[in-house]
Amino acid sequence: MAEGDLFQFPEIAEVPLTRPFTWLKRGAEDFRAAPLASMFYGLTFAVMGWVLHAVFQRAPQYTTTLAMGFLLVGPLLSIGLYDLSRQRERGEGGAQGRRPRLLPSLTAWRDNLGGIGIYVLILTVVFLVWGRASLVTFALFESRAMPSWEAFMAQMIAMKNLEFVFAFFGVGLIFALIVFVFSVISIPHLLAVRADAVTAAAVSVVAVTKSTPAMILWALLVVLLVVLGLASAFIGLIFTAPWVGHATWHAYRDIVRSA
Repeated sequence: MAEGDLFQFPEIAEVPLTRPFTWLKRGAEDFRAAPLASMFYGLTFAVMGWVLHAVFQRAPQYTTTLAMGFLLVGPLLSIGLYDLSRQRERGEGGAQGRRPRLLPSLTAWRDNLGGIGIYVLILTVVFLVWGRASLVTFALFESRAMPSWEAFMAQMIAMKNLEFVFAFFGVGLIFALIVFVFSVISIPHLLAVRADAVTAAAVSVVAVTKSTPAMILWALLVVLLVVLGLASAFIGLIFTAPWVGHATWHAYRDIVRSA
């Protein structure tokens, strides 16, 4: 598909179950090729987590809601990582080993401002709806004042109030699944061929339906890496977030063959 072609639907390949491990391998290679630029984006994720925890330390209903929002808006925040992988794929970069460059990746979204802008609005609406739904869940199960962060984590570790745990993460799972199906490779597609938001979402849905076992495994691996990053006081995100971002670009290039 030529860049700028908004209407031709690309060829979507079916991939085997174990292919996500190949994407992670290629993502790790991209990370090693541009470690400082990649960790810049990872550090951005981590700093966001630290700021959220500091601001909402006594309001875990907000911290957990926004932290889980990483899973919803992560593909959007990873545009720069996709561009770093694209630069390496094209052999772009400076004279020293042709490493991908950070500065161009910071404005990669300008390649398709319209399509990405619309997707930003869509994900923002989904994120706000998720935020409201999670707060309602807190309100339904916390009859007294909202617990402190320490009390909230103690409840989680001790597996107390299991009804709340299942309800909260159940609601989050529904939103995460919806966003995953429509977004798993849509943002890379918007960046690669300057498609419109509807076509990009359709490409993602078709990819999930054609390679469902592989995409389920990919979703589990992404959640695992993100949760490890969150559970390490956000420090792990410095490494896991860019790793997932680079790997997602390779997932897209592997699945969308005519891009």
